[in-house]
Amino acid sequence: MTLNIQTGRRNLITDVTGLRVGNATDRGILTGVTVVIPENKMVAAADARGGAPGTREIAVLEPECLVEDVHALVLAGGSVFGLDAASAVTDELAQRGTGFRFGPQHWPCPIVPSAILFDLMNGGDKDWGGVPPYRRLGLEALRAAGKDFELGLAGAGAGAIAGSVKGGLGSASAVWQGATVGALVAVNSVGSCFNHVTGLPWSIDYAVEAEMGPKEPLKTVPPQLPESKLDRMAGAAMPGANTTLAIVATDARLTKSEAKRIAIMAADGLAIAIRPLHTPFDGDTIFAAATGCFELDGPRALMVAKLGEIAAITLARAVGRALWEAQSAGNRRCWRELVNR
Repeated sequence: MTLNIQTGRRNLITDVTGLRVGNATDRGILTGVTVVIPENKMVAAADARGGAPGTREIAVLEPECLVEDVHALVLAGGSVFGLDAASAVTDELAQRGTGFRFGPQHWPCPIVPSAILFDLMNGGDKDWGGVPPYRRLGLEALRAAGKDFELGLAGAGAGAIAGSVKGGLGSASAVWQGATVGALVAVNSVGSCFNHVTGLPWSIDYAVEAEMGPKEPLKTVPPQLPESKLDRMAGAAMPGANTTLAIVATDARLTKSEAKRIAIMAADGLAIAIRPLHTPFDGDTIFAAATGCFELDGPRALMVAKLGEIAAITLARAVGRALWEAQSAGNRRCWRELVNR
């Protein structure tokens, strides 16, 4: 690690001042929703690099577009059905009076960008009848928002599969020169997250203490660990049937252009932790958010570059934590069960 950083108190994205996170999980269906909401204002940007993304209100985040603030970010399972979660969050926020107002109209207009991942073939019971569960899960996640939340089999990561093992929801944080950076990720990748020689996560070199478990290499590496979905079965690698979703956030005051640069740099954290990455079959999308509670002190571009570096490292750590906290479910076993750790 090239920077001297420490974790925040919770080692979660909610160490970033002004953020709350809520999860809703349906373990029968094996899916879920994660909502990130600001306590005040939040600038956001996005970088979508996967070949099959599923998103909502991403274009409005581009630096040349008018809107500066967003009112929530939503990550969801369920593929196209999961986009309903953001609709439910939008409706609820409007009822609370949150959003942009245009004249004397009764309802404000919340901006709620969202991205979804595919978890429809993970062994859960998808026979939900004519009403998909994602509006319900979106509301539950919003209403559960707080400073502490579960990792692993939770929220948008509940039904995730990482390569050939169970994926999940991960988070981590870092503090540097007074600024806090946090990352949140739902790991549902085509690629493997494990070194084929050691059996450890690719991101283990960046682990802070035991946040990803023991660092000793395995004597015997289970064949499932280094397998990607491409290795296991070509037919399983369907366009849009995967996707790693992430949010990196800071309490620093940033412009949309600066947030966009941090989202781009943070993608390198996924490259540390997942191989291969950004395939035609993934919909990998990273949001970057800034709550503006901390003023950067120093040459502006240099400070943004350093925050981007920290965001990448913190995101790589969050992927490792997702794997460590994952639980076996549906048709996939988790890393800890496979290696008896």
